[in-house]
Amino acid sequence: MIVTQVVDLSHPLLADYHALTDVALRTKSEPDQGLYIAESLKILERALNAGHRPRSILTIPSWLPKLDELATALPGALDEVPVFVCDGVLMESLTGYRVHRGTLASMHRPEMPNLEELLAGATRIVILEGIVDHTNVGAIFRSVAGIGADAVVVTDSCADPLYRRSVRVSMGTVFQIPWTRAGSWTELVATLHANGVSIVALALAPHAMSLDVFSKNPPVRLAVALGTEGDGLSARALGDADAVVSIPMRGGVDSLNVAAASAVALWALRDR
Repeated sequence: MIVTQVVDLSHPLLADYHALTDVALRTKSEPDQGLYIAESLKILERALNAGHRPRSILTIPSWLPKLDELATALPGALDEVPVFVCDGVLMESLTGYRVHRGTLASMHRPEMPNLEELLAGATRIVILEGIVDHTNVGAIFRSVAGIGADAVVVTDSCADPLYRRSVRVSMGTVFQIPWTRAGSWTELVATLHANGVSIVALALAPHAMSLDVFSKNPPVRLAVALGTEGDGLSARALGDADAVVSIPMRGGVDSLNVAAASAVALWALRDR
């Protein structure tokens, strides 16, 4: 690693860490620049294990020994990587918040697979249509990883799975799940059906089948479609689904948060 003690914020690579709390700015600038931010050494370790490459690292002095340990544990992964070391006050002035986890890394985004590549061999796929909350996106990826779906497809209107908050909530599992952005919805549906994948929409609808019933004999290859917070799936998505399913509820509650619903549905529809 190439360690530099930071006394001011003039180095051009430090611009990667500017205003990390400005969601509108970051969700546009990071994909445009082909970057994302990994927050904490644990997240950085998972990114490196997934083959992702760091552009630079920003840390405080007390975390530098742990960073050295990581470099030793993963030979070559951090060779020639610029590491900027500064105190917490200077880091906070740059990022816009107190970085409790002590270390940030600016990472190069990996190339996303195309849809055909993503579907190869996959039997359980999750579709995120317009989910805008980064916390929900991260939580869904964690459910996908933990329960065992094979891939995720996000629509153009969906929040960035590699945004800092999404990555953190996913505990870095977003790095281990193959995912891609869909082109047009029509193209997505056509490609799924051409590959023998049935689409089940998770939604509150008068004609919805109970998840208990549907899960007794699900299709071999299945894509579970989840919709945006509040409004749920679009009429287009519901119309294109091969089945519409809802989770039976009690106590006067009509539905779960989309991240919680994803975990329930994936568990019920998991490969056995």
